[in-house]
Amino acid sequence: MMSMMKHGPESMNTPKDARRALFERSDLLLVTRAPQPGARPSPGQPGTASNYVQPLPDVFIALLADGAVLAFNGHVDLGTGIRTALAQIVAEELSVGLERVTMVLGHTEAAPNQGPTIASATIQISAIPLRKAAAQAREHLLALAAKRLQAPPGALAIDDGAIHVRGDMTRRTSYFELVAGKAITLTLEAGDVPLKPAADYTLVGRDARRVDIPAKVRAEAVYVHDVRVPGMLHARVVRPPYPGRDGGAFVGASLLSVDRGSIGHLPGIVAVVVEGDFIGVVAEREEQAQRAMRALKVQWKPAPPLAPMDDLEASLRAIPATRRELVREGDAEAALRSASAVLERTYVWPYHMHASIGPSCAVADWRDDGLTVWSGTQNPHVMRIDLARLCGLDEGRIEVVRLEAAGCYGRNCADDVGADAALLSRAVGRPVRVQLTREQEHAWEPKGAAQLMDVRGGIGADGAPAAYEFTTRYPSNDAPVLALLLTGRIAPEPRVLEMGDRTAVPPYAYPNALVACDDVAPIVRSGWLRGVSALPNSFAHDCFIDELAEVAGQDRLAYRLAHLPDERACDLLRAVAARAGWVEGAAGSRGQAAGDGKLHGRGVAYARYVHSKFPGFGAAWSAWVIDIAVDPRDGALAVKSIVVGQDTGLMVNPAGVRHQMHGNIIQSLSRVLKEQVAFGSQGTTSLEWGAYPILRFTEVPPIEIVLMDRPDQPPLGSGESASVPSAAALANALFDATGQRFRQPPFTPENILRVLGGLSGRKDSRPPGRVNGSAVDHLA
Repeated sequence: MMSMMKHGPESMNTPKDARRALFERSDLLLVTRAPQPGARPSPGQPGTASNYVQPLPDVFIALLADGAVLAFNGHVDLGTGIRTALAQIVAEELSVGLERVTMVLGHTEAAPNQGPTIASATIQISAIPLRKAAAQAREHLLALAAKRLQAPPGALAIDDGAIHVRGDMTRRTSYFELVAGKAITLTLEAGDVPLKPAADYTLVGRDARRVDIPAKVRAEAVYVHDVRVPGMLHARVVRPPYPGRDGGAFVGASLLSVDRGSIGHLPGIVAVVVEGDFIGVVAEREEQAQRAMRALKVQWKPAPPLAPMDDLEASLRAIPATRRELVREGDAEAALRSASAVLERTYVWPYHMHASIGPSCAVADWRDDGLTVWSGTQNPHVMRIDLARLCGLDEGRIEVVRLEAAGCYGRNCADDVGADAALLSRAVGRPVRVQLTREQEHAWEPKGAAQLMDVRGGIGADGAPAAYEFTTRYPSNDAPVLALLLTGRIAPEPRVLEMGDRTAVPPYAYPNALVACDDVAPIVRSGWLRGVSALPNSFAHDCFIDELAEVAGQDRLAYRLAHLPDERACDLLRAVAARAGWVEGAAGSRGQAAGDGKLHGRGVAYARYVHSKFPGFGAAWSAWVIDIAVDPRDGALAVKSIVVGQDTGLMVNPAGVRHQMHGNIIQSLSRVLKEQVAFGSQGTTSLEWGAYPILRFTEVPPIEIVLMDRPDQPPLGSGESASVPSAAALANALFDATGQRFRQPPFTPENILRVLGGLSGRKDSRPPGRVNGSAVDHLA
């Protein structure tokens, strides 16, 4: 088994009975947990319920007599470096070298079902049983060594799994000698387990090189696109002409006819598979399938037109909503009536793509004994549930082998293409590889949802915040797998999820507050994207506090610090401001060009990513200070420098945290400066990179990272936090540069000029599509 897992379990050679093979060995120690179903999603939350319980116990640690350590976690590495960080945790607790530990991630036949890889929760939550399992294995083996060496456990020292009596190197053994010829199985302790003190750490808290990078540099890594199995065929799918829409009676019921004869002259065609609105063409070779896909003649019923999306605010307001009150403190309405100044603001967030560089791909092999799917999914165990529903199979007969793929940080088309491959393999009785086109990926991936935030707040006579009313709406569901919809397995009825409440409660102290979430159905196919609803909500929170500081006539940073009750947040803001050289009271151009003809500005923002079912829990704290220059002639915005700080608690791998922050910053800049999905009457029209530009290498600015040293605090999720303050920081910098407020990304040159009056001839702060009167300054 070890030879098959040497380069990670998500290789195409991983045996389906990987877990069973461990239980059949007689030279290892296992730490296990009784088999159990995956956690059921909370009401209103994403996920799919299942009663399936796999027959063998979950394995967290397997320590083998040959010197290897296998560690199992149900989450996957999406580029966040958790394969390395989890291995550090295990190696630390076992006191072995990092190179001994092989992480097994996501594979449904080997790793425990710990739910989807979302919410920056891997290190903060799903690593806890793994750490306990490693510590439990260490304590058990120390007890065995103490008995063999006739010395108390406290007198023993461990070095890379070798155990000796302190002061007497002749009295020694090792983990691996102790398990030789034995099959030791421990049940994971439900309560506390003695953990290594942080003061004794030699691996955790230290920079570690990513264990996956060497193979990638040498082009040895196996991505899902690289999978080849004997007898494999190639396929392409033909999608319906309502791109990116998954709700309405027409979904799954629009196909009129397929002319199979239209590709009869093409070589290599094996089958044309049709079921409902699902169409797949299977061929011997990839280029044959691609040619057939484009040549196949298909007739569709016209789909009802999508309501115009040009005025995004109006579109979002038009959705029927169920209001869910989150916080009511004091009397916000009364406080606003007596406030010295009252501001009413509306913030609009556009639809975004995950924009995976590589279109999604999967391979499926349908056999008499079950189904195996090689996939780049973010949610292997959830995908297994969907495949069971699609194919009518028991989950125990389905294996999902998770391999690396193009990045996503949320649902792209990986699950969809896996289901496509499963249907086609079942139809032809051979393994089938399905590769989407760029246009299909852009059209059908679940978009990061648009969002609408209404804010009304005010200050008292002393300039302090007096009241805050906040309502947010986020039209998204968990984007059911397309094949389930297109074949009619499930009805195309949008599910309303309670997911707009991430970081909906402002971090600042408002003595009177009313916070609510309008739960709404999706307009188009939408799912998670990095920062989920927290990034837009924080965009509103931190732009609004910036305006209150301006009205109060106070320094923007000082005002935040004065009304931010979280001392760790204040420490972080101070550290970031100090690194950026913040000068209290200093202001940017505010609309008056400098000697170089540019408008210069600086913005600050803070947020803590609070996620999961409300009230949720917090991941890492993050703060930004950003410097920009705007050319008032053409609206071009250049980011001159960025300082971003993060408080992640104990950083398992500080290098990994820095890398994640860099990725977050670059992706966030791209989203806020450039990205928005366009829609036409039938659906998505942003079908290639020209229609959906992203940040270029030449546009990446200098970035400084500030890491707070908190080794005595629990580790927190860091995968999304640095993105959350990004939009507010940029918008606040734009105000400092131009003297105008920007409340609807993206901050493209065209939109900047429009706000500045360069295109419309009028000078106001309303972005295109803003309903008259929705963004009003009112001074009481």
